[in-house]
Amino acid sequence: MKDETPGLARILGLRDLIAIVFGTVIGSGVFIIPGTVLRQVGARVDVALTVWVIGGVLSLLGALTYGELGAMKPEAGGLYVYIRDAFGPLPAFLYGWSLFFVIGSGSVAALAVASTLYLGELVPLNALGTRIVPLVLIALCALINVRGTRHSATLTTWTTAAKILAIVGMTIALLVVGRAPGSVDAPPPAPLPILALLSASGLAMIATLWAYEGWQYVTFSAGETRDPQRTFPLGIVTGTAGIVVLYLLANIAYVRVLGGAGVARSDRVAADAVTVALGPAAGRAIAIVAEIAVFSALNSVVLTAPRVFYAMARDGVFFRRLAEVHPRFGTPAFAILAGAAWAMVLAASGTFEQLLTYVIFSGWIFYGLGALSVFWYRRYRPEAARPFRVPGYPLTPALFVISALALVVNTMIGQPGRAAIGLGIVLLGAPAFYAWRRWLPSGEGGRSGRSASTRTDGA
Repeated sequence: MKDETPGLARILGLRDLIAIVFGTVIGSGVFIIPGTVLRQVGARVDVALTVWVIGGVLSLLGALTYGELGAMKPEAGGLYVYIRDAFGPLPAFLYGWSLFFVIGSGSVAALAVASTLYLGELVPLNALGTRIVPLVLIALCALINVRGTRHSATLTTWTTAAKILAIVGMTIALLVVGRAPGSVDAPPPAPLPILALLSASGLAMIATLWAYEGWQYVTFSAGETRDPQRTFPLGIVTGTAGIVVLYLLANIAYVRVLGGAGVARSDRVAADAVTVALGPAAGRAIAIVAEIAVFSALNSVVLTAPRVFYAMARDGVFFRRLAEVHPRFGTPAFAILAGAAWAMVLAASGTFEQLLTYVIFSGWIFYGLGALSVFWYRRYRPEAARPFRVPGYPLTPALFVISALALVVNTMIGQPGRAAIGLGIVLLGAPAFYAWRRWLPSGEGGRSGRSASTRTDGA
């Protein structure tokens, strides 16, 4: 049966795509994670910076690979579509299932929970307040995105510009001012044995990849991009490269002010560094910047992730209401509300650290599969238009896939309990997939399986 439901309009330009990448990635990570990374590697600044560089290069390799995929196949759903075409409907469904229950919703919940860390610098929060604030933030972002993609993208652009300018200004100020006169470095912890340091570096990589998490989300909105063959690869690569540079400079600035041990002791490293260098008033100001950054990242994820649920529903393997486009606002309203509701459940019941581990571990299984699909497209769709070809093919995507596999294996060894939970949630999607296939035959859903790979209108 031909699917005649209305699709999503192509209204996003290059500036919107770059803003989505920056907006999604720069949330709580750059304000919190540097302390976590240094703690895990025994306050070794050289090792911590190396981990940040490796995480950035890995993200850039993925962005280059996905740039080819997004330009070649600019459909709503992005990564879900690539996995579906290359590996079939079941792995694609497992990704969408994981995105709904862990990856996307977990990112939203973790960001919302992390917002309370810096909000506590501005206003006193009791136990009830720390529970309610994340729920209010998620609900607000859902409302904004239901009312219009254009409005949401514009908000993302402005909030992203504000936080980039603030982070750049903070970094320059910290590098110029440096450590306060008379301050003394805290004694470093005992050095880790080499094998323990290598294992700790692998776990620290999970934290850095949480900070870099989100560049791949822009693929979900490829179906709403104007002139995607040109703008999509430029947007994802430019945004990701800019973030790598920004994060490295911010880490160097924190260490310059607090020292390696001081950063390792801090749970709010940006506020602590600015307070030491510029005074308490500046520390409170950076807390406001952190809240803007978290809200911007929340809004970007809520803007992009529901496009996968929308694509799944159109394939007939998810709730059909999620494929409906709001007649007035032109957005996948039910998909947005469903994802936000589940994120609120996670925010109310989980902790930031647990959610972080589930999100990164589960996500990188599928990010590796998405990059692997470029080999399938090159072999089985050689005639497809490729206005952007990933530089260094096949080495670039191969390195990304190998690194994703190494990250997954290291997590299973270093944190087997949390890895088992993540894998369990993913595999629970298999019986759900077959149940949906039985209840909703492929014809009723509009599209299903690899036959969908011929459609390129992004709807």
